[in-house]
Amino acid sequence: MKRSVFAAAIGLLLSGCGAYAGPAAPSHSPGAGFDLVATDTDHAVTMRSGQRLEVVLHAPNGMNNWTHPQSSDTSVLAPIVDPAATAARGVTLAAFQAVKPGQADVTANASPMCSPGSACPMYLAVYSLKVTVKP
Repeated sequence: MKRSVFAAAIGLLLSGCGAYAGPAAPSHSPGAGFDLVATDTDHAVTMRSGQRLEVVLHAPNGMNNWTHPQSSDTSVLAPIVDPAATAARGVTLAAFQAVKPGQADVTANASPMCSPGSACPMYLAVYSLKVTVKP
């Protein structure tokens, strides 16, 4: 009896270990016409001159949508029109083109959602993406 319980336990252990598939692939891939996609979990990207970047930000729980992402240096990373900029509720989209080598920061803010007439906390969520453009 002990042997069959032990064998069953080993069998379950081995079958459970065989189900592991390894780390998941990134959940975001470039959309049509874009070379890179950055989301609210990305904080640094490197790209080459001429490449296009799409920024996709999801509003955190209890927060308003992110403000439109801005480039700190438009001579390095210029805003462009995103042809697929129809975003779902709670999603903010922005598109940029790498113009020349250098660094620029893409930033956006989100404030807490507050009911009218109620006290609102005084804090701000800040998103920052460091973009390095190489020749």
